[in-house]
Amino acid sequence: VQLVESGGGSVQHGGSLRLSCAASGFPFSRYGISWYRQGPGSAREDIVTIGTAGSAIAYADSVRGRFTASRDDDKKTATLEMRNLKPEDTGIYYCNRPRVIGLLEWGQGTQVTVSS
Repeated sequence: VQLVESGGGSVQHGGSLRLSCAASGFPFSRYGISWYRQGPGSAREDIVTIGTAGSAIAYADSVRGRFTASRDDDKKTATLEMRNLKPEDTGIYYCNRPRVIGLLEWGQGTQVTVSS
C-alpha cells in the first residue's frame, strides 16, 4: 500500500494550489478518500472526505467554499484544489482512507505554506 501526496508549495494569502494523491496497493475505487491537514503544533485533522465515485463530499467548515475535492478512479488519484488560501491553511497535507473505515499507512505528505 502506498499513498503519495504532491503539489504543495509556498504561496501568499489568497493564492491557490492543487494537491494530488496517488494511491496504489489497495482497491482505490471501493473506498472513500479523505484529506487531512496537520498544522504546526496541531493534531492531524480531517478537512474533506470524498465518497466512492465522488458520490458525496463533506468539507470541514474551515475549508468549505474554498477547497474542492475530486477523484479519478481509473488513475487511482485524488485531487484537492485549494483557492483563497489563508495563513491558517499552513501545514502538511495527507490523503488516506476515512478514519471510520480504517487508516492505511501514512504517506510523507506535502507541505503547504501560506504567508500573510
